Amino acid sequence: MITTKECPPTLKRSQLNPLDQTTHIKSVRIVIVDANTIFRQQLDHALSKISYLDVVGVANDGYRGVEVVARLMPDLVIMDMGMPLLDGVAATQKIKAAFPEIRSIILSARTAEKEIIAALSGGADAYCIKGDHGDNIDNLLTAIASVQDGATYLDAQIAQKVLEHLKPAKPAQSNSFGQLSQRELEVLRLIVEGYSNPQIGATLYLSTNTVKTYVRGIMNKLVVNDRVQAAVVALRHGII
Repeated sequence: MITTKECPPTLKRSQLNPLDQTTHIKSVRIVIVDANTIFRQQLDHALSKISYLDVVGVANDGYRGVEVVARLMPDLVIMDMGMPLLDGVAATQKIKAAFPEIRSIILSARTAEKEIIAALSGGADAYCIKGDHGDNIDNLLTAIASVQDGATYLDAQIAQKVLEHLKPAKPAQSNSFGQLSQRELEVLRLIVEGYSNPQIGATLYLSTNTVKTYVRGIMNKLVVNDRVQAAVVALRHGII
């Protein structure tokens, strides 16, 4: 663990930390990949104060990040976008290709629509915006809780940009991606809204295993590999 100076108040967790209130959540092992040494150390320090989070490794560029992830096999990677040698999108793609079960959060100051879409298309499970002084820690904690529960997360600052980008120019043909059942459409709508499998089950009165079966069926019919891609296809082609 890196020894760091005391973090500024803006990086301290709030009293309403979603992870601290969910006592059944197991420890989440995290690797931080960020080229900014000061920010990386501050984030390490802030997250390490939270009982359910364990920062097991850090890296300062994309190539090193991929190596550290392969060696330590964390549950979650927090990745910056702009880094030397290998950027956050390319590093995320490599990690997801080799270890699809590892969750990935992009934490970046970049808000350009093109870069956000590239990150999500590359396999990122969440996209958070850095504050001027790293002051968006609460949003990051919400993102961590969401992705660990199988959902996706978009920072409110960029969510509308993504939705506007994904709006279809014209409705898709009803049989473009295979025939989705009414129940599959209901599950897909909730996936698009960011619901996790347990949340979908509670909403539709289904067991989590049944929800997983529906999700697999949806991904097969839409010819996608994960939930984010399913949501993108659904919105882009007007399926829901």
